[in-house]
Amino acid sequence: MARWHTPSRIFLVGPMGAGKSTVGRELADLLGLTFVDSDAEVERRTGVAIPWIFDLEGEQGFRARESAVLDELTARDGVVLATGGGAVTVAANRDLLGARGVVAYLYTPVSVQLQRTRGDTDRPLLQDSDPEARLQALMEARDPLYRAVADTVVEAAGGRARRVAQRIAETLQGEGA
Repeated sequence: MARWHTPSRIFLVGPMGAGKSTVGRELADLLGLTFVDSDAEVERRTGVAIPWIFDLEGEQGFRARESAVLDELTARDGVVLATGGGAVTVAANRDLLGARGVVAYLYTPVSVQLQRTRGDTDRPLLQDSDPEARLQALMEARDPLYRAVADTVVEAAGGRARRVAQRIAETLQGEGA
């Protein structure tokens, strides 16, 4: 495992329900960095919720907006960036993440994702008759992409967000490797 000093750009990837936003806020607080959530930034810039973008423009339209936001956000210094769960499905996004910062994959099993996202109507890809099967299919498709772009993989299923953030910080600072 490589050893780093605290990087100025940390990007969190992982499936929906992994806790990227919650852990990201904690990590930014621990390291004295600014927290940014790419999904929230897309919503702020468009003035509408992500489900509305999916309804109007489809997933492809959303991904184009997401990619433009990621291009800008990954160039900022002093940030912890929580990406959307599907950001890694676009090769250009993976390239940006890998080239511009340190990437941490918050691995979370499907059973935990299901528990954390149950009843969440703001996740367009889960508006399905079988959310568990949908999450499983997404995990099978995306897990290799998360792992390919990640500099470190952190188990995010158990424990509090602060502890997960501490594990990431320790790993990035070479204390937990």
